[in-house]
Amino acid sequence: MEYLNYPLLESIDPAEYQRTRPYPWIGLEGALTDEGYRALLASLPPVENFDKDFGYQRKHGQQSHDRFTLEWSPERDAELPKPWVEFIHECQGERYREILCGLYDAPACSFRLHWHYTPSGCSVSPHCDSPKKLGSHIFYFNTAEDWDPAWGGETVILDDGGRLARRSAPEFSDFERGIRAHSLGNRSLIFTSRAHGWHGVEPVRCPDDRLRKVFIAVVNKASPSTRFLRLLHRAVAG
Repeated sequence: MEYLNYPLLESIDPAEYQRTRPYPWIGLEGALTDEGYRALLASLPPVENFDKDFGYQRKHGQQSHDRFTLEWSPERDAELPKPWVEFIHECQGERYREILCGLYDAPACSFRLHWHYTPSGCSVSPHCDSPKKLGSHIFYFNTAEDWDPAWGGETVILDDGGRLARRSAPEFSDFERGIRAHSLGNRSLIFTSRAHGWHGVEPVRCPDDRLRKVFIAVVNKASPSTRFLRLLHRAVAG
C-alpha cells in the first residue's frame, strides 16, 4: 500500500509555490491516500509513549511550545504499528525527497520526523523556524468525529509585512493578518522556513480528554556529504 498521494504532490508547481505570499506555503487535502490515512489514523502511537515537553525556555523571549512529543528514530520501528513503519520508510524514499527538494529548490535535504500531541490550553507561540531548516510538511490527524473546529488547532500562517525581527517575541495580535490552514481530516501543510516565515498555533480549547495530533516531516538542509551522496545516486540511477 502507498501512503503518500504522489499524483497530488507531484502536481504542485514549484514556481507557483515559491510565489505564494506572505512566504511559500500550501495547504493540501488528500496528501495521503484515503486507505493510507485511515490506516495511520487507526494506529496512532499512544500518548503514553511520548515525552512531556512543557515549560521549555525558548530563545528571544518567546513562550514555550507545550506539548507531548515523540521523536522517530530507527530504533523505534520495533515499537511502532506496522502502518507507521511503512509510512515513515516511504517518507524517506527518493520520490518524496525529490518532491520536497523541488519545492524548496534545494539539491538535497534530510528529514527529522516526529509526532506532536497538544492538550487543552497549550499553544505554539509565533516564531520563525531555524535557518538550518528548509521547511516542514505537517500532517493533521484529527477528524470531525473527534474534534470540534471551535477548539482551534489550526496552524496560522502569519504576515508581519516584513516588519518584525526574527529574534523577537511577538503576539498573534502583532501581525497584519493570519491565514488558518485547514486541519480536519486528511489535510496537510507544506511551508518554507524564511526570515519572516512566522507561524504558530493559538491556544487549543478542547476538552481534557482530547489532543491536537500532528505528524511532522521537518525538512533540513543537507550536509555536504549528504548532497554528494544524493548527486551520486542520481547519476548512477540516470
